Amino acid sequence: QVQLVESGGGLVQPGGSLRLSCAASGSIFRINTMGWYRQVPGKERELVATIAGGGSTNYADSVKGRFTISRDNFKNTGYLQMNSLKPEDTAVYSCNAIVTTVARSTTSYWGQGTQVTVSS
Repeated sequence: QVQLVESGGGLVQPGGSLRLSCAASGSIFRINTMGWYRQVPGKERELVATIAGGGSTNYADSVKGRFTISRDNFKNTGYLQMNSLKPEDTAVYSCNAIVTTVARSTTSYWGQGTQVTVSS
């Protein structure tokens, strides 16, 4: 079993910054792609950014140039640095990881989500 725990959400003024963390633990052999998604009430969950095991990244157009995704493979932790935040970035942000367990099964796991609110 694998658990993902997010942290770092909160309330920030427009133009401010936040850094989200996603710590994975459990029977991990290898973490493949990690990603951040966000959702607001009444809308579908949308991709924010992903990072592959080799480090290649992908971003939603709405966050390019403002958000940076990274990972620390030794700590099994992913990060999302969010700069120049806008009110429309307000959402619940969830971490996703494609994990190969020690039993060599590969499964998608989700964290519980963390609220990010951008407001003055």
